[in-house]
Amino acid sequence: MPDTPPARPAPAEPTPAPQFERSMGLVATFSLGFTYLSPLGAVCALLPLGLTNAGPPSIWWIVIVGLGQLLVALVFGEIVSQYPITGGIYPWSRRLWGRRYAWLAAWVYLCALVVSITSITEYAVPFVASLFGFTTSNTAKLLVAVGILLLALLVNTAGTRWLARVARAGFFAEIIGVVALGLYLLIFERHNSFAVFFDAMNSTKDGSYLSGFLSAALVGLFMFYGFEACGDVAEEVHDAGRQIPKAMILTIVFGGISALAAFVGYILSAPDLQAIVDGDIADPVTAIVQASLGQTGSKVFLVVALTAFLSCVLSLQAALSRLIFSFARDGMLPASKPLSTLTSTTRIPRNAMLVACLLPMAVCLWVYAYPGSLPRVTAFAVIGIYLCFQMVVLAALRQRIKGWKPAGNWSLGRAGLPINIAALLYGIAAMAVLALPANDTTGLSFADKWIVLVGLATILATGLLYMLIARPYNRSNTPENDALAIAHQRQESPPPTDSALPEEDPAYPERSTRPQATKQ
Repeated sequence: MPDTPPARPAPAEPTPAPQFERSMGLVATFSLGFTYLSPLGAVCALLPLGLTNAGPPSIWWIVIVGLGQLLVALVFGEIVSQYPITGGIYPWSRRLWGRRYAWLAAWVYLCALVVSITSITEYAVPFVASLFGFTTSNTAKLLVAVGILLLALLVNTAGTRWLARVARAGFFAEIIGVVALGLYLLIFERHNSFAVFFDAMNSTKDGSYLSGFLSAALVGLFMFYGFEACGDVAEEVHDAGRQIPKAMILTIVFGGISALAAFVGYILSAPDLQAIVDGDIADPVTAIVQASLGQTGSKVFLVVALTAFLSCVLSLQAALSRLIFSFARDGMLPASKPLSTLTSTTRIPRNAMLVACLLPMAVCLWVYAYPGSLPRVTAFAVIGIYLCFQMVVLAALRQRIKGWKPAGNWSLGRAGLPINIAALLYGIAAMAVLALPANDTTGLSFADKWIVLVGLATILATGLLYMLIARPYNRSNTPENDALAIAHQRQESPPPTDSALPEEDPAYPERSTRPQATKQ
């Protein structure tokens, strides 16, 4: 009798993909986007720039950019409703266009987020110095910036629930610092007429007023991004396909209202507005608050402002770490395996968070070496973010032309196509304004004059070179360019709610393994 061949060992069970915990509801998601957008931080940081370049009429950039970014948020809402996947820009670009396109978009977005974190952190340093009463030497600025980044990392590594709690605290700090204080100053401390918002107050020193007004565009353009962070944490949000689009829209609308309340209140309550426009007062917000509320009141305001700044840095770090995780999960980065690992207890990408803290520290060293470079660093961050936004908007329009009808739980219906076109035209105009040189370019070299475009071109060239040499886009078989196919499948079987998700459903590849849904 022949020997019986040995039995083959049973195949090993596949290792389940790392899963986040769904612990964020609409309020927590909106709070995250709102604190990332941070109207208080933007107004405090860029009020001097707006007033010295264009005077009080610079406030109109908040209205112009707010309306334009609302169009972008509506387009994003339809995309994230069909693809509620962690990482935002990267997975959306991949599913709407392809892996190479997505890699480049994510690379630029990653670099821009790193620089954005640095900018917000650096803008917070003078408020720390004012609160604790020390002189901001170059070394002190660096140490304070590093301390803020480490503090944000400490809170982030505590888990998603702590992120949601601090985001809500930052939200209330923003409301107190912009809406409540702005209204108080407007009602009880008003020194100027509403007519100043149509008066340049001799803000144009050289050249035409149009040039100065365009230079002040950063007041609005720097403020109105951050709403996309709601989509960066999609796999941590309960009923993401419905709640994230709502959170994005709320972020834009309430962010704009809050910023207008603060801007109006600060300007109309300024005891010497002309001195601010002339550039004679370096920190006008603190000076206005101190003149209106006294020493004790200004200290309270500084605490509120710093809470908002810290929450903003925290939200930015969280968004960057989720992008790194999403990128690494598809094998697109060096050291992808450790960067795509979640902790066993808190279910967070701790390694990605550490990188999201260290990279901005490196840029802080650049600002330390070149102290006057912060405005240019900020401008690069903004144009990089806007380029990535428009890459997603363009990819969505391309799919619509091919017949795509978004099939998520949230839809614009027939209005989707005209809104998509309008969002693209707005984005192109915004990038053109950002690329313009500063109002005063006297004595600047070509590279300094066009520093924003030079920086963007450098990042694009570096990313393209790495992409061509290393071909990172070949390391993943994650679906790409499948928007039409997924939409057709979902139209045949409408998307279920989270409470009825199947364990495995080929029509919903991004939600094939059901995580625990707990709403906070």
